[in-house]
Order: sequence, then C-alpha cells, then structure tokens
Amino acid sequence: MKLDNKKIFQTLNPNKIWVPVLIGFSIVFAMFYFDPSVNANTMKGVFDASLPWIFLAILVILFRDLGYVYRIRKITDQALTWQRSIYVIILWEFASAVTPSVVGGTAVAIFILNKEGIKLGRAIAFVMVTAILDNLFFVIGAPVILFFAQGNIFPQSKMLEMQLQNSMEAIFWISYSLYAAYSLVMALALFYRPRVFKWVLIKIFSIKWLRKWKHDAQEYGNQIIEASKELAGKKWNYWLPIILATIFIWSSRYLMLNALISAFVSLNLNDHIIIFARQVIMWIVMMISPTPGSSGTAEFFFGEFFAQFLTDYTLPTSILWRLLSYYPYLILGAFFLPRWVKQVFFKKKTINSREDVSGN
Repeated sequence: MKLDNKKIFQTLNPNKIWVPVLIGFSIVFAMFYFDPSVNANTMKGVFDASLPWIFLAILVILFRDLGYVYRIRKITDQALTWQRSIYVIILWEFASAVTPSVVGGTAVAIFILNKEGIKLGRAIAFVMVTAILDNLFFVIGAPVILFFAQGNIFPQSKMLEMQLQNSMEAIFWISYSLYAAYSLVMALALFYRPRVFKWVLIKIFSIKWLRKWKHDAQEYGNQIIEASKELAGKKWNYWLPIILATIFIWSSRYLMLNALISAFVSLNLNDHIIIFARQVIMWIVMMISPTPGSSGTAEFFFGEFFAQFLTDYTLPTSILWRLLSYYPYLILGAFFLPRWVKQVFFKKKTINSREDVSGN
C-alpha cells in the first residue's frame, strides 16, 4: 500500500474546518428562519440547563477520549507513548470531522501511525482492528439495546414520514445487515482465511467490467494477509482490554447525550434507554451522510429524534451537543496538526542530518 502524502495533507488541512462549520450554522439558521416555533427567546433556554449535568456530559466526553487513547496504545502494544497516542487520536478525530462520514479517516489514521514509527503492515492491521471492533459493537450491541427499548426507537415525526415515507425502520435494518455482513467478512478475512479472501477478491475483479480495479484488489488482498500476520498469535490478555475499551468508548459516546438532555428535562430509566437506542439509529443516518463529519445532517435529525423529550429545548440542546462533541476536534486538530508535522517530519530530518554529519 502506498500512502499518497499529497492526498493525505489535502484531508489534514486546517482550512477545511470552515466547511462543516458553515454547513452546521446554515442548518441552524434555516431552523430559525423556517420554523415558526423557533425564535430568539428559544436560545435563552440554554440558561435553564442544570450545571451538574452539563459537567457530567463534559466529563463523559473526556473519559471517552481517554478510552480512545488507552485503546490505541494497547492495540499498538505500547509502541506509542501516552503523548503520541493523544496526538494520534486528536488527528484521527480531526480527519473524521473534516471528511464525509461515509468516507471516514481510515487512510489518514494509517498514515499517522506510519509516521509515528509503526511499520505500514502493522499500521494497517491496527486500524482495521479498530474498525472491526467499532462495527461489532454496533452489530452485536444494537439488537440488545433495541430489545430493552421495547420498540420505541423510531421517532414519530411528520417530517420523517413525509421525507422517508415511513421507511426509517427499513433503512436501519438494511444498513444494519450491510454492516453485519461487512464486519463478518472482514473478521473472517483478517483472523481466519486471509489468502482465501484475496483469492475471492481477485476472482471478483477478474470480471470484465471490474478488471481495471484488479490490481488494487490484489494490493488490498496483500494488505489483509500482511495485517493478519501481525495479529496472529495474540492472546486473550491483548484482546480483552481492547474489547472492553471499545464498549466503554461507544457507551460513553452515547451516554454523553443522555447527560446533556437530563440537564434540561427530567428522564426516567425507560427514557434513558430509548434515548440511548435512538442514538444507535441516528448513528446509521449520520454514517451515510455526504457532508464532512455529518455536519448539517446531525443538527437536522437531532430535532426529529429527540424533540419528543426536549420540546422547546431541542434547538439549544442540539447546538450544545455539537459544540461539545464535534467542534472541539476541529479546533484541536487545527492546533495540533502543525506541531505534529514539525515533530514528525522536520525534527526527524534534523536528527538524520546530524547523524550523517557525525558519521562522516
């Protein structure tokens, strides 16, 4: 696999932060303009928030990020220090925030790990493991969560009924099936039969109208084989902390919104379960969004999914939700990226130049 530095840095471009910001604020402005129930007084509702719940929401976000840092360090067998792990996670989150959710930041993550001194094959393996575990949390956890929600997961919204023609449930289960199939195939390829996966891939792309991608398919098959070798022989004491960290990360991601909604309205246990479950549904919608970091899509669907609980507090809560869970990574990424580039590229060049001089 060859990493195209030019394309990677086109993604890791601090100037790109304005695109999702403008999209997000445009959607909020449209809500103000087109919804007669929304006015300037609506935003005053933000001052009704319970500060202890807001503090808890922020705390949950911080714990989630610590979970990410811990997981990447464990996955890499402590090849990264705590400081370097923080850099990797911030830049990974930044890449995800400035690219469409359907694209994601996988290539950027491989690039970052590789530049942190991890061999390319190992970097591919580590990023693939995180992707598979994240998908498996959804594939395994979603049915359990939806069971406890007792069928009250799909919001009753006139807007959704009009736009999606009552097909939200169908979209969810189709998307769920695709994620489940993809996760199963990738898990089997990575942990069971990587060479069989490569053979099948080559056969598929030998079809006449797919033949122009055959070389890329063969290269991808080689990457899977190399990544599989890196993960072979890992014991339970390697996998257990990583799996538990994944559960912790995604639970924290969703519980943050539970805490934020609790800052405005009182919720019982059943409400918390439904809100948690609806985030699973909304996650699917956000994952197929064509906008950077699901900007605009997230703000719009937030109201459709949670207005039932928040009523007049829906808009201020949605803005706070994005301010706490999305925009910080744009700012942190733009701040840390130049420093990371300087550390990874220029310092290494300086050290190598000094070694060459001393060697001569």
